[in-house]
Amino acid sequence: MTEPADVDALFGRVVEEFGRREILFNNAGIATAPTPLEDLSIEDWRATINTNLTGTFLCTRAAFRLMKSQQPRGGRIINNGSLSATTPRPAMIGYTASKHGVTGLTRASALEGRQYDIACGQIDIGNARTDLTSSIAEGTLQADGSRLAEATLDLRHVADAVLYMAGLPLDANVLFMTVMASRMPYVGRG
Repeated sequence: MTEPADVDALFGRVVEEFGRREILFNNAGIATAPTPLEDLSIEDWRATINTNLTGTFLCTRAAFRLMKSQQPRGGRIINNGSLSATTPRPAMIGYTASKHGVTGLTRASALEGRQYDIACGQIDIGNARTDLTSSIAEGTLQADGSRLAEATLDLRHVADAVLYMAGLPLDANVLFMTVMASRMPYVGRG
């Protein structure tokens, strides 16, 4: 998702096989192991920014081109953001910066898409139970330096929320939605 030619080829295939694009869910993402800012390698920084932000931009750009030109025009783009964009975890600067950028991309895309019937929104997910987040239930670094096991939620609930957003008519939009484990220490983190 980080190579413009690859993304363009993917969307070309979509047009060939399906004729149009109704929905794009930008879900590709990575995170490095928690690393203090001063120790984060430029390679890890770039990989995180390229996957989480540039990849989301490239797919959004390709979707805009398609959604503006198809008849009837329009469609919906849902970006996978993160609670970390506004409430970061310690030693996760690359991930936080990339997801903060996704939030800006979501807002700007929602604005630019209005005149073309392209609705853009973002889902911020807190502690969904996946392979990527398996360590959270075992204990993750907290702002005070301690490690705390955090609650997780079933991925099915995230899928239900995305399906809700996707199922809305184009004259309605969920700009931002937060779906999180009820007992995770997000509210009041810090």
